[in-house]
Amino acid sequence: MTSTDWLSQGTLVLASNNKGKIAEFEKMFAELKLPVEVIPQGQLNIEDAIEDGLSFVENAIIKARHASRISGKPAIADDSGICVPVLGGAPGIYSARYAGEHGDDAANNEKLLADLKPLRKDGEPIEGMFVCVLALVQHAEDPLPQIFQGIWKGEILEAARGENGFGYDPLFWLPELGISSAEMSKEEKNKISHRGQAMKLFKASLEK
Repeated sequence: MTSTDWLSQGTLVLASNNKGKIAEFEKMFAELKLPVEVIPQGQLNIEDAIEDGLSFVENAIIKARHASRISGKPAIADDSGICVPVLGGAPGIYSARYAGEHGDDAANNEKLLADLKPLRKDGEPIEGMFVCVLALVQHAEDPLPQIFQGIWKGEILEAARGENGFGYDPLFWLPELGISSAEMSKEEKNKISHRGQAMKLFKASLEK
């Protein structure tokens, strides 16, 4: 079995039901022009896996195996989030449910701002980084999942800026560009984001 045998299967399942992630992935996969059809797991009536891993890598593999097991097809999964060093790496793998309810972006952003407020010092930026781990499995029991990791460094704003993107994008400041992630176009974001970086590594693996 080689790392690209899955290309002969005709289908790659995208193990996500997150609309924001799916929209970004569909655009990036379209640019790759793969000889397979990439299908979001929701189209196959696959519900989200139980993410009980302790790292982005573990959860990405769990989700990929789950989708592959149910579909019988190769699958690729993303596990991603934002990590803030002064919070010990939180929200981390709990980014999507940081405020309690899964997928409540507004509440998650509010909690992050509240948690950081007492830690802020005048004029000193608070560092943060988006992390994306992609896991590709050729079948559910694949002993060699392929892992691709992207890290996007920036700062955490004191208030939301921008209307684009999803998740923590309105709070993620890029000092070198002078804009937030939510003020970028999809095209700009996909070129440099954590997800975009992981996808570049995925693309490179196809060219070996």
